[in-house]
Amino acid sequence: MTKRTQRVDSELRKEISAILSGALKNKEPELKGLISVTEVDVSPDLKTAKVYVSVYSKEKAEQEKSLSIIAENAGFVRRELARVMRTRTVPELSFKADESFEYGSKMDELFSKLHNDET
Repeated sequence: MTKRTQRVDSELRKEISAILSGALKNKEPELKGLISVTEVDVSPDLKTAKVYVSVYSKEKAEQEKSLSIIAENAGFVRRELARVMRTRTVPELSFKADESFEYGSKMDELFSKLHNDET
């Protein structure tokens, strides 16, 4: 990964996070939960970007609905990005659910069970 793509990844992550918590929440009142952009992976040609998003909410259904709202509004987020980014083109965005937090907590739970079984 080049320094340029790292810089673009970081800038996109910051700006997309601001758009999701600001303009998109205002546009879509059904968007619930705490939304966090965990990672952005921009292709070397800067044409596409995968955006990994975590949604923390009490109910799984609410979490899935929020993720689908975000995915449906990828074009809106891209237009908002075009207003603030100083690049010639803004990459096409595809949103993916980031399950690393859930995976990590599941692993912690398994390790604690193993530890308790040993004692």
